[in-house]
Order: sequence, then C-alpha cells, then structure tokens
Amino acid sequence: MAARRRKLFSSLSGLVHSGDGGLTETQALPVIDDAVAVRVLELAVRIGETMLVTGAAASEVTLTIVRVAAVYGLEPVQVDVTYNSITAAYYRSGAPRPITLLRVVKGAAPDHEKLQGVQALVAAITDGLDLDAAVARYRVLRRTPFRYRPTVVVLAQALLAVGVAVMFGSSWLVTALAFVAAALAALTQLGLARARVPFFFSQIAGAFVLTLVAAMAPLLAYVGITDAATLRPSVIVASGIVLMLAGLTVVGAAQDAIDGFALTAGGRILELTTHTLGVVLGILAGLETARVIGLRVDAPDDALPLGPVPLQLVGAALIAIAVAVYNGAGLRIVLVSILLSLVAWVGYLGASTLGFEAAAASGLGAFIGSFVGIVLAYRLHVPSIAITTAAILPMVPGAAVFRGLLTVVESGDSATQLLLGFGTLVSAAIVGVSLAVGASLGIYLGQPVRASLYSVARSRARQRG
Repeated sequence: MAARRRKLFSSLSGLVHSGDGGLTETQALPVIDDAVAVRVLELAVRIGETMLVTGAAASEVTLTIVRVAAVYGLEPVQVDVTYNSITAAYYRSGAPRPITLLRVVKGAAPDHEKLQGVQALVAAITDGLDLDAAVARYRVLRRTPFRYRPTVVVLAQALLAVGVAVMFGSSWLVTALAFVAAALAALTQLGLARARVPFFFSQIAGAFVLTLVAAMAPLLAYVGITDAATLRPSVIVASGIVLMLAGLTVVGAAQDAIDGFALTAGGRILELTTHTLGVVLGILAGLETARVIGLRVDAPDDALPLGPVPLQLVGAALIAIAVAVYNGAGLRIVLVSILLSLVAWVGYLGASTLGFEAAAASGLGAFIGSFVGIVLAYRLHVPSIAITTAAILPMVPGAAVFRGLLTVVESGDSATQLLLGFGTLVSAAIVGVSLAVGASLGIYLGQPVRASLYSVARSRARQRG
C-alpha cells in the first residue's frame, strides 16, 4: 500500500515539477582552432561595425554578427553593441579563456550603397561563401569610396530644399532662393567638415547662413525683382530645416530604444537632440543678426498651407531623390525611395482627409511607408533604413519649427505669444515622435510578413530544385 502511495505521489509530482529526465552531461567538441576562430570573429565584428556606421539598427547589427559567426562554426557568440563600440566574445567549453574582440565605432556616416553591399555579402556567406573569399570581398567593400562627389552631394541637398518649396506651392522666386540658401548652407557645412569642426557647430553655421539669406531675400526688390517685396522667408527657412534634419537617425534611435539597446538608443537620441539644438541656435542667431542690421522677419499667423496635391507629390519625389543621393544610394534605392515617399505621403493625405490631426496623420503615413518599404526591401534587396528615411522626410515639420522659433523671438513681453510659440514647438516635436513611432511600428509589423515571404520563396525554390 505504501509503495502504491509513493508511486502515486511520484506521478503527481512529475505533473508539477520538471526533472533532469535522465539527461547526461554533454560537452561541445572543438571543431576549429583559435586562429580560425579569431579570423571568423574579426570578420563578423567588422561587418557589424560597417553596418552600424552606415545607419543600421543595433538589433540588425547584433543578429548579423551572430549569424555570420554561426555559419563558420562559432556558437554561441555573445555580442554587445553600444553607440560607439562593438564587443563580441566566443567561449568554448573547457577552454582556458574566451576569445574577445572589441571594435571602436567612429561617427556615423550614412552610406546606403555600402550597406546594401554588406547585406549582399552576408547573404553570400549564409549561402556558403568560403571564409577566405568572404574576407577578401569585405576588404574590397570596406575600401569602396562614397558613391558621389561632394559637388553632387551639395546639389542634392539644395534639391531637397527645392522639393520642400514645391510641396508648399511656392513661386519660382521662392523656389530659386530656397535652392541658393540650401546650397550656401551645405557648402558652409562641407567646409567646416573638412576643417574637422564638430557637427554641432556645423549645424549652427548652416542654419545661420540659411536664415540670414532668407531674411535678406526681400532686398531683391531694390534690384528690380518686384515679387521679392511680398515674399515670405518662412518657406525658405522651413526648407533648410528639413535639409539639416535629413541626416539625423530618428528612426534608428526609436528602433534601438524599442529593441532594448538602451546605450545605443541613448547615444543616438542625445546626438539627435544636440544636432537639432544646433539648428535652433543657428536660426536664433540668424534672426537676431537680421534684426540688428534692420531686416525684419514676420512670423506667419497660421501654419503654411501646402500647394495643390500634384505639386505635393512632385515635391515628395524630389525630396526622396535628394535624400537617396545624399546618403550615397544607387539607382535601385533611388527608385524605391521615390515610390515609398509617394506611398507615405498619400497615406498622410488620406489620414488628413479623414480628420486626423497632423501628428496622427504623419504617424500613419510613416507607418504605411515603412511597412511597404520593409517588404519591398526584401524583394528588391535594398536596406530598409535607406528607403524608410526617404519615406518619412517629407513629413518633417520644418515650417512648424521655424514658426514656433520666430514667435518666441518676436514675443517680447507678451506671455501669450511666448506660450503660443512654445506650443507650436511642442506640436512639432510631437509630429517628430509620431514619425519615429509610426516608422518603427511599420518595420516591426513588416518583419513577420517579410519572413513569411522569404520562407515561401525558399520552399518554392526547393520544390523546383
């Protein structure tokens, strides 16, 4: 009877508690020596470094390093990615010490063509590329220069400002002045970059030049251009603000924060905040200088109205082209960027027509653009970050930022005007957060769809084989 009770209690205990199941201890056998392990780990970390520098999210960098190392037999590999360093460690059971590599990551330099090449290399490694061939191919890729010359990049930045002006339905004079102001600001930043001036001061200088040119635009009336007397500089400055915020990794920062990479997200958010503050300081310095020399810039009473829908779509396409070239993209990325920019803007217009506020409509447009983009990124083999940036940039609230700053500057002793200006700036910040959240949500919801399409494609390929 006692034996039956013990057997019953043992059975009941087995339903609640998990045991060792009679498993015996196992030990992984070394299949590669330390010299090869170091080469594999170095290749994986260098690939991750290139991805992080060129704009990839920390989660993608981590997964890529682990995947490349696993292909060549290194499992498990522990990876730690921060804003300015990557650490990878491989520990084999029974070994006296782990193999650990640390790479310090320099400042971000978006290069979407190189990022596309890195992704192609990782795909080739996954398909069985030899280690020696992978190392040689990476060395060639790492030394590949930026696709475009500085003159082309400056012209692309000026074209971006033209795209913003076209979206607002501006006259030919305002559009031309936006091009000139943006080109001068870009040339100023290029010169400071060559002098190795920190980018924060470069943002201040670029915004200062941009604002001063816009403030001086009405003076063209004295040389016979009568339309200059009635033009408003707001569109010119708004175009430049979008230009100088184009290179900031707001989507990458939001994605890293959601993925749990706190240090990387914190670094990117701090950089984003600092560079945006540089733009603000530059605009304020430009407005104050204009006031001192007797030039007046009036704050618009209401938000700047957009132009006709066809012009809005043309402007969005021009912005997408400019952003793609500015980030070193090839023709395929440029074409996909144009498509996604139009898709995102149509989504924004549709949401606005339904009655959504600007922040909600911007977030919805960013969501649609990034969702479609991440699926197309798989089908067309282009980096998702490249086309997502082009999709959301037309919705950056450059005009609202300038209107808020100008209202604050011109408020004087009026508390009502001061609060109105700060309220406009807060609304612009909310739109920026909505863009980041919408784009990140589109990326996360699009990843399972992309994975499903990839699985279906592989299954069909196996059936054909």
